[in-house]
Amino acid sequence: MEKHSIVDNEKNSSFFIKPKSFLSKGKLVSLESPLIMTVLNITPDSFYERLPYPNDIEFTVKKVAELLPFTDILDLGAVSTRPGAKSVTEKEELLRLLPHLEAIVKNFPDLCISVDTFRSGVAKTAVEMGASIINDVSAGEMDPLMFDAVARLKVPYIMMHMKGTPENMQQNPQYEDVIPEIMFYFATKLEQLNKRGLSDIIIDPGFGFGKSIDDNYKILNHLDEFRIFELPLLVGFSRKSMIQKVLGVSGEGALTGTTVLNTIAITKGANILRVHDPKEARQVCTLIQKLRSV
Repeated sequence: MEKHSIVDNEKNSSFFIKPKSFLSKGKLVSLESPLIMTVLNITPDSFYERLPYPNDIEFTVKKVAELLPFTDILDLGAVSTRPGAKSVTEKEELLRLLPHLEAIVKNFPDLCISVDTFRSGVAKTAVEMGASIINDVSAGEMDPLMFDAVARLKVPYIMMHMKGTPENMQQNPQYEDVIPEIMFYFATKLEQLNKRGLSDIIIDPGFGFGKSIDDNYKILNHLDEFRIFELPLLVGFSRKSMIQKVLGVSGEGALTGTTVLNTIAITKGANILRVHDPKEARQVCTLIQKLRSV
């Protein structure tokens, strides 16, 4: 049997049921148009952009106000997950995260806030303080209590594929065939989550997380196949090494490449773009929506 045959005969996508919405803070968030998830890292060691550290709350509030016109979801992270990143304790993660989260919730009460964490304890505290989505790069692998926690919290859960941990994931990752392996991974995880009664799930194939450069572009080539799960699909290319290394640029010079890959991803069914540059990502979405309207 040829690989990927499960969807090869359905490329025109009439076979796929497109996800229309997910529930956040008791409200339906429409997916009829692509959404922009803006990254805001509260870390001293992020691979690209960092806030003044440790606790310049006033700067955070000003920054969010600048991002707000272009942002549908704010993704707040207090532990770096860049390749080779060292983890920190749960206590340190909370000390970094909570003052910023509290200020953002207070000043922007209607903003949909995602918290980027792999820890169930942090997820619980964050949701209690006003976060409405949990974004877990490990899909429960780094905390076996996470699935039970998000099921109890009843919030949308972003489940990302990662091979290994941030500390070791880029140490020569190997796949027999990356697409069916990730498909099987998601199918297994979804069965576990569905048994717990969780239905608001967003999948993220994890570009740059335990993948070679070729793996990343192969996933993008086959991105439309992930619609077989009939779930919202999130992608995150923003200024990553998969762009830098191909173009020979730094993170600062990777915006054009990011924009190109975001455009391709939307045409292949991505529903959410996770980005550092929401204004430019919004322009991509606006142009694509115009193209689709005529």
